Amino acid sequence: MKLLRYLSGGESHGPCLIAIIEGLPAGLYLSSDEINSDLGRRQQGYGRGGRMKIEQDRVEILSGLRFNRTLGSPLTLRIRNRDWENWRREMALEGKAPAGSAIFTRPRPGHADLAGGAKYNQQDLRNVLERSSARETALRVAVGSVARKLLQQFGLALSSRVLSIGPVEAPRVPVGEPWPLDKIERSPLRCPDADAERAMIEAIDRARREGDTLGGIFEVMVTGVPLGLGSHVHWDRRLDGRLARAVMSIQGIKGVELGEGFATAARPGSQVHDPIVFDPTSGVTRSSNRAGGLEGGITNGQPIIVRAAMKPIPTLTRPLPSVDLSTGEEVPAAAERSDVCAVPAASIVAEAVIAWELAMAFREKFPGDYMEEIEASFKYYKRHLKGYLSGGDVTGDVTGKEGEQGRGPGCS
Repeated sequence: MKLLRYLSGGESHGPCLIAIIEGLPAGLYLSSDEINSDLGRRQQGYGRGGRMKIEQDRVEILSGLRFNRTLGSPLTLRIRNRDWENWRREMALEGKAPAGSAIFTRPRPGHADLAGGAKYNQQDLRNVLERSSARETALRVAVGSVARKLLQQFGLALSSRVLSIGPVEAPRVPVGEPWPLDKIERSPLRCPDADAERAMIEAIDRARREGDTLGGIFEVMVTGVPLGLGSHVHWDRRLDGRLARAVMSIQGIKGVELGEGFATAARPGSQVHDPIVFDPTSGVTRSSNRAGGLEGGITNGQPIIVRAAMKPIPTLTRPLPSVDLSTGEEVPAAAERSDVCAVPAASIVAEAVIAWELAMAFREKFPGDYMEEIEASFKYYKRHLKGYLSGGDVTGDVTGKEGEQGRGPGCS
């Protein structure tokens, strides 16, 4: 059984979104203000639509917390949908559909409408689009914020930036150089380069005028990652695959790469793999990070770098051709309220899902029922790594006490 898991529920225009998280250790400090800060970051970004003017996402913690400390029992989160007030009749949980209620029968190319309707035998495609909507990512950000808080206690930090919008590309910060995080957070497009930001805004404005949408590419970096999360011994425990799946599960994502990813396919191995070197301060380390912090499905102690390509949002104000499923007639696809560009928001969602996947891997490596127990295990493992990577005898003492090699918390 997984040590850390969650289930979520809720529709885009239903009363609320809810998640129940199981497996958090007791004693973790949590604040709704910190979660709300991440929810606010998701709602920002140039090119967002009218829904963001209605919603002001705030989390309510309903269980599993007392005086800001987790209890070890399930943590329940709720985000109310303010737009529910406008949809009470159309999205009523009980009773019959209101007289004259419109049925959604014109599937939108690029959405789950047609495939989901056919799979679940839904005549009204709203029964599909309400759950497949990216509104669900608000809850994933809240859950990921909880995971981020756990990781922060052990020195891991996540950040993201936008690399391109449509055809406009921003200059990339060379690998290894620090990101200008203040500029990124202040930018409406999470792009620290002023010239590129201006060109991106112009491209979004042009797409809006033309009734079109734009996608782009973003990047997430995780620093402070210890060597040893994930595993090579089974395919489903390889952390690179788990991270790729998590990011690919975000609505609109069509491509994921780790490190230098696709670019490595065109280079010889001598220009791809990261040399192993010895540093007098840190011991055995790497002179580059083309792998993006993972080798063999295991973190190697370098920052994790994940990039993703987001397609343009499928809902267009000048809709593409479709078919009305109730008549078989060729018609324009339905036009729902939507964004022109949501790449900056998607980067925040990616931070969240990566944080969650890393927290799961962290709990697998460092199990425990309460924070002090996990901290003791983590400190022991850090001592082990220091000894192993010191360039000395890898079978040597990791406790600092002669004759007690390999004895850590819970060993006898």
